[in-house]
Amino acid sequence: MDNRTVARCTMVVIGLVLATVLLLTLAYETRRVLTWIVIAVFFAVALHPAVSLLDRRIGWMRRWLATLLVFLLAFAFIAGLVTVFVIPLVREGTQLADDLPALIADIRAGRGPVGDLAERFHVLDYAQSHSAQIRGYLSGLGAPTLAALQGAATGVAGALTVFVLSYLMVLEAPKVISGFLALFPEHRAERIRRVSHDCARTVTGYITGNLLISLICGLLTYLVLAVLGVPFAGLIALFVGLADLIPLVGATLGAVVAVLAAFTDSVVSGLVVLAFFVLYQQLENHLLQPLIFARTVQLNPLTVLLAILIGVELAGILGALLAIPVAGILQIIARDIWDTRRGRLKPEPTVGEDRTTAPDPA
Repeated sequence: MDNRTVARCTMVVIGLVLATVLLLTLAYETRRVLTWIVIAVFFAVALHPAVSLLDRRIGWMRRWLATLLVFLLAFAFIAGLVTVFVIPLVREGTQLADDLPALIADIRAGRGPVGDLAERFHVLDYAQSHSAQIRGYLSGLGAPTLAALQGAATGVAGALTVFVLSYLMVLEAPKVISGFLALFPEHRAERIRRVSHDCARTVTGYITGNLLISLICGLLTYLVLAVLGVPFAGLIALFVGLADLIPLVGATLGAVVAVLAAFTDSVVSGLVVLAFFVLYQQLENHLLQPLIFARTVQLNPLTVLLAILIGVELAGILGALLAIPVAGILQIIARDIWDTRRGRLKPEPTVGEDRTTAPDPA
């Protein structure tokens, strides 16, 4: 190998390294926008089947109208859920503000469940001995107000951006898919279309299934807390339902808050809520999740755990939420490669354990 060839290979390697560094730097600097794009893609994949169904079944309906109707229905559904939870949230927040002086008086006097716990764990002694630090901390709470307002504005902008991006993705999906598949031979394009259909069904099934499970968890938690008379049942149930969106650990995090709140009301309520969450965790893990995810995201527990751990390490809570569908997509791609090498795929796209290969042609 002469010096010219060595120099050319060195320049290629240096160029690849610089391009990789530039790409990683660009991804880091635009990580917020990339996060919005990823969320928009998942929403678009989840809503695309409904739009395609309307587009096929109603001949006179243009795609832009079908897309608009589906997104308006989805927005109305989300707004309805928010309304259902916000009304009791505001009511109980007002009640908490009204009851706060009496609650503080009970804590100082050692009365009631909260006062008894505060006296038992010497909370008042700790507060008195660290009063200077507590006052300093409280006085500093007003400093991040501007940052909180900026964060809220960014959140609103992000939600609008995700909505617009997902709308345009669904609207332009046929053109984009047709243009992309036109780059490949017919047999390879059909294979890509089949695998993409499986991946889309996996994402749709995971999103709808996860939302349904979280809704069930929140409603059951509210019923149990309301029957026991635990204060702020709606607020606690809302937190439990939102926490349950996080795979594996979400229900446990929500259960800790609910059980602690129940114990502050009474020991009996705390034990009942603890027993409820133990039973519900078994119900969710062994009945709800298998029934809902049985034909969408088929992953064994070890794969789920590893995917969530890697997702949390890479992208925090967002990574935990996306870990299972991403792992399901990778499983579908790996299964397709394996099936293609060993035989031929079934004519209909499928997701789950029933996917089999036909024997090699004689």
